[in-house]
Amino acid sequence: MYRETELVSIGKRENNKKRNYLVINPLQGKHVPVCPGKAFELFDKLAEIVKKEYGGEELLVIGFAETATAIGANTAIRLGARYIQTTREEILQAEYIYFTEAHSHATEQKLLKADIDKAIGIVDRIIFIEDEVTTGNTILNIVRKMEEIYRRNLKFSVASILNGMTEDSMRSYEEKGIRCHYILKVDHGDYGRLAQQYTDTGNYEKCDLSGRYEAKEAGFTGWMDTRSMVDSLKYQKSCETLWKDMKAAYGFKKDESVLVIGTEEFMYPALFIAGCIEDEGCRVRCHSTTRSPIEVSADPSYPLRTRYELRSMYDSDRITYIYDIESCDRVFIITDAQGSEETGKNSLINALMKKNSEVHLIRWC
Repeated sequence: MYRETELVSIGKRENNKKRNYLVINPLQGKHVPVCPGKAFELFDKLAEIVKKEYGGEELLVIGFAETATAIGANTAIRLGARYIQTTREEILQAEYIYFTEAHSHATEQKLLKADIDKAIGIVDRIIFIEDEVTTGNTILNIVRKMEEIYRRNLKFSVASILNGMTEDSMRSYEEKGIRCHYILKVDHGDYGRLAQQYTDTGNYEKCDLSGRYEAKEAGFTGWMDTRSMVDSLKYQKSCETLWKDMKAAYGFKKDESVLVIGTEEFMYPALFIAGCIEDEGCRVRCHSTTRSPIEVSADPSYPLRTRYELRSMYDSDRITYIYDIESCDRVFIITDAQGSEETGKNSLINALMKKNSEVHLIRWC
């Protein structure tokens, strides 16, 4: 089983008065570049815990954006369950179930109501997947919202890599009949102090937005959008098809180094492709862009050294970030951004080209 030192590094949030720290999991494939095999080994541990409990039930698995979308998708696939993620993106002409994540830099979360309507009455249980549950309030918000909308007895469970809930918070879950599963129990009591001791002595880079940068761009078909409810096994098949198409188009040589980048909520396909490339004998790292503004520090005990400020590939008015880019033989950006946000594309490619010379942009949308 995992130790806290393997799954917990403390980052310092920038200008967040609600909570000054961020728990950064170096094996999650979000902020810190990770070997994809190590990420999936961790995700599979959580899926095994859930499967032992609910192997005979019809399940809807809900992964939380941004950080738990890959964990959620992987869990659903291992269970053969229906899957949907929360989102902060807008889907035109859609009705949402809204709820809040109070401590976050972007508090609003939502689910497509039509898909939850379909699931209610078909599934036996809804399982929320998080990377880390701290107070449990976000999930309580959505449980209350669903109970208010559907006015029926619904079964809920929560599964997370880390659980930092207090005894009182755990008791409130028990009282509501919400079952809780996790890999590692942690205590947040000292995290704020640990974050405060770091100074922002790292490297901050604002990337060029206006220039046009030559990345080799390609589009592939078969995309499934997990912001809508999907059959997870069909979703896995679609990711496997993407891999076959990419392997045929690019080929991968044993021992070459490859960096794979996902974009914001779009984490699972990037990690999946990274894992397939790793299986070819390549040295692979994977992480993704994020909305999270985290301070960086030169302190050797701090998890992040360099922050690149970008514009989102989904919304040119939105600032996003990527941290600690590595130098590799080839880089593959894998995104479901539709292609209209040139400033976002330019800023990310510019950031990657500070350390790399061959960048490929894969649009799966």
